[in-house]
Amino acid sequence: MWVSWVAPAGAQTLRFTQARSVAADTEYFPDLPQVRTVALPDDWADSRPDQKGPVWYRVAFDAEPLRASGELLALYIERACSAVAIRLNGKLVHLSGRLTEPVSRNCQRPLLVSLPIAWMQPRNNQLDLKLMGYPLREVASRQRAGGLSAIELGPHAALASKQGWRMLVLIRVPEVISGSLLLVGCLIFAMGWLNRSQSFLAHYGALLIGWALVLSRQWASDLPWPNASSEFLLAILASFVTMAAVQFLLRYGGERRRWVDIGLPAQCVVMPLTLLVAGAPHLHAMATFWYVVLAVEVGAAALLYLRKLWQQRRTQFWPMATLAALMGLAALVEFSAQQVGVDLRIVATAQIVPPLLFMALGMRMVQQYGRQLRDAQHDRAELERRVHEASQQIERNFAQLADLKVEQVTQQERKRIAADLHDDLGAKLLTIVHTSDNERISTLAREALEEMRLSVRGLTGKPVPLVNALGDWRAEFVLRLSQAGVDGSWHAPADDDVPQLLSARAFVQTTRVLREAVSNIIKHSGASRCSVRCTIAEGDFQVVIQDNGKGIPLELDGRLDRGHGMASMKHRAKQLQGQCLVESGPGYGTVIRLTIPLDRHLAAA
Repeated sequence: MWVSWVAPAGAQTLRFTQARSVAADTEYFPDLPQVRTVALPDDWADSRPDQKGPVWYRVAFDAEPLRASGELLALYIERACSAVAIRLNGKLVHLSGRLTEPVSRNCQRPLLVSLPIAWMQPRNNQLDLKLMGYPLREVASRQRAGGLSAIELGPHAALASKQGWRMLVLIRVPEVISGSLLLVGCLIFAMGWLNRSQSFLAHYGALLIGWALVLSRQWASDLPWPNASSEFLLAILASFVTMAAVQFLLRYGGERRRWVDIGLPAQCVVMPLTLLVAGAPHLHAMATFWYVVLAVEVGAAALLYLRKLWQQRRTQFWPMATLAALMGLAALVEFSAQQVGVDLRIVATAQIVPPLLFMALGMRMVQQYGRQLRDAQHDRAELERRVHEASQQIERNFAQLADLKVEQVTQQERKRIAADLHDDLGAKLLTIVHTSDNERISTLAREALEEMRLSVRGLTGKPVPLVNALGDWRAEFVLRLSQAGVDGSWHAPADDDVPQLLSARAFVQTTRVLREAVSNIIKHSGASRCSVRCTIAEGDFQVVIQDNGKGIPLELDGRLDRGHGMASMKHRAKQLQGQCLVESGPGYGTVIRLTIPLDRHLAAA
């Protein structure tokens, strides 16, 4: 675009680099003695720094060579600041805007005006331009001081391409960038406002919004207030942009200074007051002073930020340093243009670069914010999951504590009942055993005393060494069978192969199953021999009781569980997660197989 901008026009184009000029507020070009020849471009900041428009310019040309081509002719003016009226041979051809307050601001807008060939004479055509502008001292920026560029006249097609490219670079691109900055700035400001822990986003959003307003000076032409108000607003807008920029750099670098938080807003109040006191005649001088102060403040904040970045996040230093260098170069070009004047193409490029860099950095921040938001949502979901798991664990612990409390209370109650049975009922049964003259009563009391002692042992929950349990079972088994005249044999594993402890519950239930089995043998089997084999294999404790009695009659086949004793044996085995199987046939004796899983009851011990 820059190359096409500087490309020369065709050979049939006339370029006017001189014009007759006079300052006068008349309807037509005046014939006054003050008329003089001036060079074009005519920059009022140099040629007439105190002159306020309107100013007339007149150029003369011959139309015969141009009309020979038969093409539509046009007039191209690269810069006419601020508004211009064009007359061809005294007839109004074009008016670029209002020439009275509020004057249209078209300093950056290139003009392409079609010229009617019918109004042209073969020779000595007069093209008059009435330019309304302002002196340098009444504007805050040199680019908005009055002035007229060189004038080109030629075929419309040749000049339209040139005007289109310059219109794109000077007006359309800044217009699009301003809208984009405004949208992105509002988005980032909202993100920073909602997330106070990242307040630098709010300051950066305010910076983008302020820069969008500053950039609008290039394309916003018709404002509803006079020039003095426009210049004043643009000047004080720089203080707000500076405040946003400095605060962003400090907050983004992890710095927060209280005197900065107080000084920057105060500066936004002091700067407008000084501009008001200086007044319109000294606006440019005072604004230039403040521009230097504001540039120094932003530069200092940028250096402090880069220093922090170098110390803490060196991988991000060079990209940000490059960005800062480009911004500084653009600011230097802008400042040079304010003082000595720089080619308009270079100034336009320098004015476009900063907002593009701002946009890139803004989109980068939006991307980082989105990533942080996604990570925060993931972390929140993970936290919620962990809180849920912790809550469930607390509930389980509470339930376990409640169960433990119930178990403790139950255990205490069992111990109390066991103590009452032992101290009260046990003492009375023992008295009956030793004092009764009736042998049957004494025997029943002794059996009741043994059952009571077994129940007390189950209530206390005290584990029993399996070796001792096997010894107690053997002694009782052999004693009862010998008293009944039955030959009994007992087989058990060696002491080294026997686990250490057996739960009280398993001991009590197994004892009662063995007692019931012995009782059935004595009462119903008619056996002369009975053997018991105890084995431990694959985590199970198995007891096999076999007699040589008459067995279970056929009429009871299938109804073994109807008797209270047999059903009780199977029910007790089931309570221990084991089983009790009965095998019998008439004349073949009876085999009872009791299997108990030791791993469950050893753990309970």
